[in-house]
Order: sequence, then structure tokens, then C-alpha cells
Amino acid sequence: MHGDALGPLHGVPVSVKDNMAMAGQPFTYGSRLLRDNIAQESGPIVTRVVAAGGIIVGRTNTPEFAWRGSTDNRLYGETRNPWDLGRTAGGSSGGAGAAVAAGLGPLAVGTDGAGSIRIPASFCGIVGHKPSFGRVPFVPSPGANELAAHAGPMTRTVRDAALLLDVLAGPDERDRFSLPAPSEHYLESCEGGVRGWRIAWSPDLGHIPVDPEVRSIVAAAARSFAELGAEVQEPDLGLPDPAPILGVLYPFAQAASHGARPPEEQAEMDPGLVEIARRGARFSAVVIGQAMAARAAYWDRMWRAFEQFDILITPTISVPPFECGIVGPSEVAGTPVEHLTWTLAYPFNFTGQPAVTVPCGFTAAGLPVGLQIVGRRFADGAVLRAAAAFEAAHPWADRRPPL
Repeated sequence: MHGDALGPLHGVPVSVKDNMAMAGQPFTYGSRLLRDNIAQESGPIVTRVVAAGGIIVGRTNTPEFAWRGSTDNRLYGETRNPWDLGRTAGGSSGGAGAAVAAGLGPLAVGTDGAGSIRIPASFCGIVGHKPSFGRVPFVPSPGANELAAHAGPMTRTVRDAALLLDVLAGPDERDRFSLPAPSEHYLESCEGGVRGWRIAWSPDLGHIPVDPEVRSIVAAAARSFAELGAEVQEPDLGLPDPAPILGVLYPFAQAASHGARPPEEQAEMDPGLVEIARRGARFSAVVIGQAMAARAAYWDRMWRAFEQFDILITPTISVPPFECGIVGPSEVAGTPVEHLTWTLAYPFNFTGQPAVTVPCGFTAAGLPVGLQIVGRRFADGAVLRAAAAFEAAHPWADRRPPL
């Protein structure tokens, strides 16, 4: 009314995860240890959302210190899946996934150190984009996990994710890994389709067990890209099993962050987090160094594979949303799994590539299933363009949870 310029998010409700600082507001990481902690300054994500005209309407729940793929903590309790309140919304950005799916706001910002944007987005039937490493500054630093940590949009539609990424992307001096400002506008990058693209489809990345119903739903979605004019192949990627890398580097990061806490603090914490930190503290420097070398080798094989195609498509998660009250499944399709190895999300935290999950169908029980689209490093526009093409052919935003 005053003739002032309006920002791209003017008046739009946005939520941010409880591991992002907002000056003067509680900043707890979902932990009773920080129940009285108040942020002294806002991080770049909050600052940019507000500068763009967004209205931050709330903080979203996370497992304590964002450590697992289901969202429950001793401070705020369980976050439930809007599609089935007896099931998890996923984690660690589970509050964000549930909020967007339930219609509490169209935009949310999550963080992703081993799938924590894409797990809840897939489980809640929304879009979740893990940008290229460094594309969105991560402040405050996640410590020993900083080389795997990303922040990015969680939304109902692909173009909403692109719009939010346009606001969030760009360098910040507080994050020494943040990238220079991008040369592209991500909302514009959604146009153009995938005709003539070379697309690789992998149902399991060679090693990760996947529930047969999930595999079937995502395979049908992958084949539909041929109808959009792309060439879809199922190559042997030749990737090593990524689970041993996760099994060392993730506990090591938790040990570095929490292993030295005194017993009285550990007694207040999630017992699962305490145990995984103890496990990480038992690794020798040689074992940790070997895992880092294996991570480098995994990236080397991945970029060589991407010389042959434009994007890679996989299931996002190996299973449909599981019941509340557990950290994760113990087996998938008859194969034992451990912490987060029931997803196909975490390998792309090792490589830093952009990866977006989009809804691609529902199980017979009415639970959402996600399709993961992965691009070359820094090619965020390409994954959003492919996701937008799929969304146009298979729209999902008009289907809402039965709340």
C-alpha cells in the first residue's frame, strides 16, 4: 500500500528447524540440556527469509541434536506423520516435513547431514531439496559433521523449493565452506523439461536393500521419464558399499560433539545418541582415516559415473514410513540394516551432490513414497528442472493427508 518493493517471500509463512538460530528465540536442538537457551543472533537462513519478506511462524521439531532419521525427543516429544499418526514423520527435519504436509505453512527450511531433509520429505509426501554442499550457508557449524551437512528447502511443490533456494543461496563469512553466489536463478531453471537427457536409474545403488513395494513404485516413476523424452538406462554404477563409511564417520562425529559430556548431562540425553557417541569414541585414528579415504574413493567413482549421464534416479528411502517409537527398522527385505542404512540418501552427503526427493506414489496402505533425483556437483538447477518435469506429468499437490 505504501509502494515499497515487495520481497519474493512477502507475507509467506515459513518455518525453520530448531537447529537454526533466530535472535531472541529459544534455540534448543531438541535437547533438555538447552531448554533455556536463547539465540543471541540470527543465522543467515533466518536473516535471508526475513529480508525476503517471509514470516517465520514457528520452529520445527528435531530429534536431539538432529542425530537420527525419526523425530522424537525428551523436550518436545514425538512428531507424527500427517498421513498416519501412528507412524513417524521421519527425521531429523521431521517437524518441517509434518508442518508442510499438514498445511501449517507452504515453506520450511531443514538441514541434512545424512538424509535429514529427504527422509521426512519422502515420508510426508512433499518436496525436499538437499542443495550442493556449501550452496546454503550452515550456521552455526555442525562441528565434526560439517563436511556432510547441508541446509535447504522443504515445500509442497518443486517451484516453491526453487523460489526458496533463490532466497537462501549465497556465501556467508561464518561458513567457510559456503559457495559464491550462484549464476542461475533456480526458479527459472525449472523450465525446459528433460527431452534428450541421459538418465540413470538405480533401484539400490548396488548394495542397499529396498522394500519390494517401494522398489516397484519408484521403478514405474523412473520409467515415466522416457515418456518425457529422456533416455533412461539401468547401468552398473560400480559403486562400493557406502554403509561402512557411514558406520565410522557418523559415530565419530557424534563422539566429537558429545563424547566428553559429563555423566549428569548424558543422563538427560537420548540414550541412542549417547550410545552412538560411545561407539564413535572407540574408533582409532587409523580407522577414521581409512573411512575418510573410502569417502574420497566413493566420490571419485561417482563423478566418473556421472560422465555418462545427466541425472541419477533412485528411491529416496528403502521403506515406507515406519511406526512411531523406534529409531528405524532393523531389516529391509530380509536384510539386516543399521543406523540410516535403510535410506539411499546418505551417500550423497559424502559426495556433496544436489539431490531432491519428490512424491511419486503411495503404498497400498496409503503411505507416501519418494523418488530421489541426483545431479552433478553444483547442478542444483538441473535436479530442480527434472523434478519440475516429473511434477508436471504426475502432479501431487492436490492430494492432502486425511487430517
